Amino acid sequence: MELDKCLEVLYKGQLLPEVTIRALCFKFKELLIKESNVIHIQTPVTVVGDMHGQFHDLLEMFSIGGRIPDTNYLFLGDYVDRGLYSIETIMLLIVLKLRYPNRIHLLRGNHESRQITQSYGFYTECLNKYGGNSKVWTYLTDAFDYLVLCCIIDNELFCVHGGLSPNVQTIDQIKIIDRFREIPHDGAMADLVWSDPEESDHLNPENGMDPNNLEEFFKPTSNQFQVSPRGAGYTFGRAVVEKFLESNKMSRIYRAHQLCNDGYQVYFDGLVTTVWSAPNYCYRCGNKASILELYSTNKFYFNVFEEAPENKLLKENFNNTYDDSGRITSKVINDYFIDDGSDDEDESFRDVDVFSEEYQARSASLRSVQYFL
Repeated sequence: MELDKCLEVLYKGQLLPEVTIRALCFKFKELLIKESNVIHIQTPVTVVGDMHGQFHDLLEMFSIGGRIPDTNYLFLGDYVDRGLYSIETIMLLIVLKLRYPNRIHLLRGNHESRQITQSYGFYTECLNKYGGNSKVWTYLTDAFDYLVLCCIIDNELFCVHGGLSPNVQTIDQIKIIDRFREIPHDGAMADLVWSDPEESDHLNPENGMDPNNLEEFFKPTSNQFQVSPRGAGYTFGRAVVEKFLESNKMSRIYRAHQLCNDGYQVYFDGLVTTVWSAPNYCYRCGNKASILELYSTNKFYFNVFEEAPENKLLKENFNNTYDDSGRITSKVINDYFIDDGSDDEDESFRDVDVFSEEYQARSASLRSVQYFL
């Protein structure tokens, strides 16, 4: 299938045949294997944070920021899991990369992983949309192994999905990582996709910090790497950031990986910025999203946006699908979820937050290939 034809299908939110996905993933790997672990690009470029399978919000983002190839894009990872349309989201980005390889760049996030996608929805989505004998999940997770780890913009803006690592002091150390594999549990590669900045509130004068209290000022959490509460990667403070930037002649770090209520969050007086691009995360968090439009190294704009209208309709349909006995009544939802006629199944849907991770995991096993488009 021609790439332009694939894009026409994908922009409509339709699925490609499995044989086509197999061929596209092969071409995708052929393209990415030529790229370094650290790619270099120039402004202007728009930086995009986590999308997490929120396909309609991806289209909304393109309508706000401009479509490819009219706008250059750098995506910071986490394309799949949690949202209802991970396959549609990642396949659109893969085909755009194949069609316009110099206009869009894709970094690897911690969710571009076999282990993580088996727990947070993507694996189940692939089986339910393509059948139990499908290899779509295998094709795509194999392709994830080829995604690059970092990007440098204008030779001074360092971009990564998660953050810094105690095992990485220089950019050259990133370039020699063997990235063509599953993300390991620890080490430099894991840290780059899992770590988070941590700005200690006790150092903020607005929070009552006494500048003359040296014991308070030199608390260890203010500077060094600390074990992350996520169970992978580290948290890191301002001193770590300043040392990394100085050693590598960089000026700022842009990353994703953390939900931001306002769509973005600035740390350490602008040395680190988190960009988050999934509005109303998991269709329930109520947060805004943003894309970072970089016109030059020091000229930029956070373009903040809210969820796509289709997501609001989706939520309304979910909220109006129960009668007094707890049974699903909406035709839209009955079309979307297979009804096996089991009273026990109906019982399991009662008094449940339909936007919780538990509900999405439960209902994913009943999902059929129907769309709200």
